[in-house]
Amino acid sequence: MTLEYFLTSMIVILLPGTGVLYTLAFGLGQGWRASVVAAFGCTLGILPHIAASIAGLAALLHTSALAFETIKYLGVLYLLYMAWSVLREGGVLQVSEERTPVSNMKIVVNGFLLNILNPKLSLFFLAFLPQFVPVTAANASLHMLWLAAIFMALTFIVFVGYGAFAAAARRYVISQPRVMRWLGRGFAATFGLLSLRLALSER
Repeated sequence: MTLEYFLTSMIVILLPGTGVLYTLAFGLGQGWRASVVAAFGCTLGILPHIAASIAGLAALLHTSALAFETIKYLGVLYLLYMAWSVLREGGVLQVSEERTPVSNMKIVVNGFLLNILNPKLSLFFLAFLPQFVPVTAANASLHMLWLAAIFMALTFIVFVGYGAFAAAARRYVISQPRVMRWLGRGFAATFGLLSLRLALSER
């Protein structure tokens, strides 16, 4: 791994997106442990995109408008579902003092789906990983897998950090009802805006 790859990966990971938002919401709403589970689910959601990129399947999304649009609008619908989950009473992303029990499996599955239903990730890895494979590499695919594993590890570590920050702020947040209300609306609005951005995106 080169310093250039590390810095590029960190810039991409640190930029707020659906995974960061999801992890922050669980850190505030359910505490640190739930945020770690959420971070794990979001990190797992990267796997199919990496596999598709290495196998060359991401090229299908680039050439097939139907395949790209299908996955894209499934992602849009899921982001809207996440926005609704924040607003509805007892939703899985509810930010409140009373912890609504949410199974670890459900947290992981939702985080996984958030990332897997974003076709832009496959195209990103298709363009991103090959740039850092040395021309002298004996096995390019194996080298890309190694780089992808590093990217996933960095993603998990950064997301856990975001979750820890949110969990630390939880005590203050739950003691301020107005802050909780506006925070919930803010999360819902952000998921809505992300769904709009994804809907308007092109290959």
